[in-house]
Amino acid sequence: MHSQGADLLAFAGLVRGYLDARVLDLGCGAGHVAFNVAPHAAEVVAYDLSAEMLEVVKTSAIERGLGNIVPRQGTAESLPFEDGSFDFVVSRYSAHHWSDFDAGLREAARVLKPGGTTAFVDAISPGLPLLDTFIQSLEVLRDPSHVRNYSRSEWEAALVRAGLVPGAVAAYRIRLEFTSWVERMRSPPVMIAAIRALQDTISASVRHHFQIGSDGSFDLDVAFFQASKPSQS
Repeated sequence: MHSQGADLLAFAGLVRGYLDARVLDLGCGAGHVAFNVAPHAAEVVAYDLSAEMLEVVKTSAIERGLGNIVPRQGTAESLPFEDGSFDFVVSRYSAHHWSDFDAGLREAARVLKPGGTTAFVDAISPGLPLLDTFIQSLEVLRDPSHVRNYSRSEWEAALVRAGLVPGAVAAYRIRLEFTSWVERMRSPPVMIAAIRALQDTISASVRHHFQIGSDGSFDLDVAFFQASKPSQS
């Protein structure tokens, strides 16, 4: 799920044509966005809380011959960069881990140049209370670092609060194969059993929405959000 996808091509497409651009990959993880964007930019700062992930990015960047990727460590809510430092701020499957969603978006807007572009991909809540409760429960049982999958309306409102102008939104669904999904996080057997029990006992309407299979695999709601920072008058 993380190493491939049309969204990676979309990130690269945003930056293509701006060879002088400086890009921040916020919550870079293993660096998949950075690797796709780097050939089209002057510099990509791969930023993450995990030193282990940043070592992975550093090693992989060298192997790929991408000398313009610069790893930096820190939190999304307090970026160690000056105002207006980047032409693009991009982030993929990171925001649902932030301890303070609004603070992370404010920081993204702060370090973005006037007229610059942000783009975020993340799992989203379907919005309806029962569906929301279910997906948040699955996520936190699998990964205790999960904070929240926000709905599309919550995302758009938060972007505005951060001083950004929401743009195009692409909502879609991805299929999560259950075994690999829990193995990626090394979820303990007791948590895996709790997830399966919840899937088996939840209402038919929830099972239908998420298309829960007999093996636990299910569909996840995802969205690609673009926004811009107003140009200075």
